[in-house]
This record gives sequence, C-alpha cells and structure tokens, in this order.
Amino acid sequence: IAESACCNTIAESVQAATTIGYPVLVRAAFALGGLGSGFAHNEDELRQLVTVALVNSPQVIIDKSLKGWKELEYEVVRDKNDNCITVCNMENFDPMGIHTGDSIVIAPSQTLTNSEYYRLRECALKVIRHLGVVGECNIQY
Repeated sequence: IAESACCNTIAESVQAATTIGYPVLVRAAFALGGLGSGFAHNEDELRQLVTVALVNSPQVIIDKSLKGWKELEYEVVRDKNDNCITVCNMENFDPMGIHTGDSIVIAPSQTLTNSEYYRLRECALKVIRHLGVVGECNIQY
C-alpha cells in the first residue's frame, strides 16, 4: 500500500513528504478538478504546490507517487443470489501517470502471472460481496 498523509500546513506537508520520500503527489483535499495538485520531486516544488492547494482547500493529501506502476481493472458482476463472475480483466498499456481516458486498454491483461491474475480476481470478488453490490462494478488496482 502506497504511503499517504493528510496535512493542514506547509510544514506538515514537508515533514510528510520527507517521511514518504520524493517524488510525491500533492492533492487538494475536498476539491474536484485538481486545484493545486501535481507531482513534487523536491521540497521547493512541494512548497509551491502546497501553497496553491491550501488556497483552495483547508487540507492537502501527500501521496507516494505511483508513476510507472501498472494499472489493472476487473469488471465484476454479482446477482441477488450472490453469484459472481469476472467478465474480464484489463490492463492499461501505459503506466500510471497517464490518464486512463488517454491510455490504451488491453483485455485480457498480458503481463500478470497466473497466480497474480487469480489473486486479484479473488480480491475483486471479495470486494463486491463485502460491499453488497448487486449488478456490475469495476475494481481498479
């Protein structure tokens, strides 16, 4: 699980980024549209982003950067009798950091081992059951 911290000041943000390690993603909390959000590779970039984000929101979220990680999805369907299926799994061709809408999606995924595929499938089925979803949902990793 990628590290993350909620911060209310620039000083808290610097401490969080130092603990998490650069690069980090700075996000304005409680705000849609990325107000003041962006990637910081060092303390100067972090201070600039946090200054803008705190104008738009009382809090910022400092996340470990996931650029370059794989992005995977499972389409899962569950009926009222708890029958579940995974319709398909998909993998973004581009690594994380490229917006999903701008990325090529490959179905089924091509880079997972059989063990990884089934572990993620099992997790997706547990999630849809735990949440009590009846119908279709998309589980993203």
